[in-house]
Amino acid sequence: MRTIRDDNILKLPDGRQLCYAEYGDPKGFPIFFFHGQASSRLLCGLIPGSPFLPGVRLIAPDRPGYGQTDFKKGVTTLEKWPNDVVALANALGIDKFAVLGASGGGPYALACAWKIPECLTGVGVCSSLGPLLPETIVNAVSYTRIMWKYVPRLPRFFRAEMMFFAWLARNFPNLYVRLILAEFSKTDQKDYTRLKVADFLLLDRTEGYRQGGIGTWYDTHIPATWPITLKEIKVKVFYWHGEEDITVPVAMGRYIAEQIPDCEATFIKGFGHFWIFEHKSMGKMLEVLAPPSSSPTSK
Repeated sequence: MRTIRDDNILKLPDGRQLCYAEYGDPKGFPIFFFHGQASSRLLCGLIPGSPFLPGVRLIAPDRPGYGQTDFKKGVTTLEKWPNDVVALANALGIDKFAVLGASGGGPYALACAWKIPECLTGVGVCSSLGPLLPETIVNAVSYTRIMWKYVPRLPRFFRAEMMFFAWLARNFPNLYVRLILAEFSKTDQKDYTRLKVADFLLLDRTEGYRQGGIGTWYDTHIPATWPITLKEIKVKVFYWHGEEDITVPVAMGRYIAEQIPDCEATFIKGFGHFWIFEHKSMGKMLEVLAPPSSSPTSK
């Protein structure tokens, strides 16, 4: 995928900094991609199989607290993220666009669907975090359940833990990988090797942890403090989730899909959280979100 530039800086109206990358066709159809937890704007340029889809302009901002996008306590919230997206779109001269969020970026795409439906041509969500409920954590890995439940009560402890993971990723990447893989399904562990995720993951994670894990710390609060009223989403949402996922359990995805009034959900057999890295997976999602004129099959 052609990288237009991966270190663009926008000053937001309140003075915060937002950093973003652009990939693909600079004159193509705009789709904003929101990366997952511990990731960054660089991910789209590192995933094997690029380019993902001709005729698409992929705009990938660092979410707050990741990479070079500022995090400001009390100002940075999931509910306010759509305002930042609109500011970025305005700065780029874009009136209408689609959004795609993966994993920890899923709630950020859903927040846009909830708050700024008039700006959107399409919404895609993959393996998304959702609200913490008894029915949404079925088969979730034990550490994840504990973290989501207790981080609002023990914020300083989990902040220190995220700082440790950030330090570990920078200084002992192989140990970091072994630790995080232990929390993934056996399917994902096999796919990690098969898809050679290590070849691009650590470069992305180093940038994602640039600010010491403050972004990941905030994201861990989202399930227990879920602010989005899914039933109020008025635009159609396309949803994808691997059935073998225990990192963000598929039960969470099924709940999200059931609550959104107009949701077309696809649950992929034989895959877990790393489905997004499978060859052509990103392209399939982008093709759903791009208008027919952007698709190579529509000529």
